[in-house]
Amino acid sequence: MERRPLSARWLPLSRHVRSARSWIILGVLAPIGMLVLSAIMLLELRQDAWDKAEQTSKNLLQVIERDIARNVEIIDLSLQGVVDNLKVPGLAGASPSLRRIALFDRAATARDMGVMLVIDENGDSIIDANADTPRRLNNADRDYFQAHKTQAGLGLHISRPLISRLLGEPVIVLSRRIDKPDGSFGGVVLASLKLSYFSSLFARIGLGREGGITLYLRDGTRVMRYPFVASDIGANITGAPTFQNFVAKREGSFKGISVRDGVERYYTFTQVGDWPLVLNVALGTREIEAEWRETAAVIGLAVLVLCGSTVLLSLLFGRELRRSAAMQAELARLAQTDVLTGLPNRRHFETVFAQAWGTSRRTGAPLALILIDADHFKRYNDRYGHAVGDAVLRGLADSLSASVRRPGDLVARVGGEEFAVLLPRTDHDGAMRVSETIHRAIAGFAMPSVGIGPGTVTVSLGLAVDSGSGTAEDLYRRADAALYEAKAGGRNQTRSAA
Repeated sequence: MERRPLSARWLPLSRHVRSARSWIILGVLAPIGMLVLSAIMLLELRQDAWDKAEQTSKNLLQVIERDIARNVEIIDLSLQGVVDNLKVPGLAGASPSLRRIALFDRAATARDMGVMLVIDENGDSIIDANADTPRRLNNADRDYFQAHKTQAGLGLHISRPLISRLLGEPVIVLSRRIDKPDGSFGGVVLASLKLSYFSSLFARIGLGREGGITLYLRDGTRVMRYPFVASDIGANITGAPTFQNFVAKREGSFKGISVRDGVERYYTFTQVGDWPLVLNVALGTREIEAEWRETAAVIGLAVLVLCGSTVLLSLLFGRELRRSAAMQAELARLAQTDVLTGLPNRRHFETVFAQAWGTSRRTGAPLALILIDADHFKRYNDRYGHAVGDAVLRGLADSLSASVRRPGDLVARVGGEEFAVLLPRTDHDGAMRVSETIHRAIAGFAMPSVGIGPGTVTVSLGLAVDSGSGTAEDLYRRADAALYEAKAGGRNQTRSAA
């Protein structure tokens, strides 16, 4: 009877093994695929929830900011109008009623304005927008008065929240300086804006139980917050991480922990106009994701129930396959690695060199190549033996690896005592800096146990940079020619290809 070759007899078995492995892999990948698809879908749903929250926050912030900016602008225009009109000749001699009309006609459209006064350099009220005979008041002790008195050209000043002495309710005061004809301090024109304006504006917005809207001065003082808590008004949080984010740039968004109640919120913020006011809308992150979490729990449980048993059985079979795959990967790595130095070997270098060359051709970025050769290496083997020679090669490999730090760069051993350094996106000056670093690193290499001191081991370097007109082989040839020039020129130096 004719006997089949051994390979032929084992062929059906190998096919059976491959088929079994295919089914095992399919048994693992199918439920994993379901999990991945479910995860992708859930992540997209989560992202949709965040996108919706982000857009909602931006829309609300824009509406509120425009309302506040318009009101502050109206008040500021009124203040500027008073400052300008006070300079009109003959106004001081006009009747109190006519003077009031001339000075305060622009303030009529401002919402929730409290009082509007002109106070002299001593802090006494001299003109009142609400009465021909000004209500008697001295505000020389107020911070805004002192600020204008000491700082000419301060512009519009917005005060911290305070209790109005005329209204008896919380306000912020917007004020501008009045200068006398000689430029000296002549007083202040001010308008108070009731904090009830902000609270009623914020209260119209629904943000959930953990949401909030807050207006700050840029010095960290809280002007108004919704939901309203009296103790929050006037508090200063300038050192809080959240507030540091608010003033780092004009507008933006981030997640952070509130210093007030420890709740994580998604903050969207902006500066109000060109004034020292910062507005933010905050949504509780738990509320943003609440609906999504419920959906994720239902879908996740269903997928886990369907896939759990299949995954468990498949993993038992797949364990051996993973071991086999790991062994193959290690063998593949070893095939690309120089055993002595642990660096990539010539085969790996040639693969990466071809890829880097193709990338350089497509992008037009420079590609530099440095070839390194140990000077008089045969002497070490002859004098100290091959064990020391191998130690020197390992030391050179360590020095080269320490000199080249970018993730995309490659250091490889391409011959006995020859190494190569591939530097994508590197021009001639950059490559020369790397070569200088290599010389310094190798100059520090020493093996005191055998009498090899620092500076004893030297290398010669040949450097070439892709000129954009040749081939990969041309680049390597030019670097090799430069290396021979370095050798011929006395060694322990770098030569660049023409």
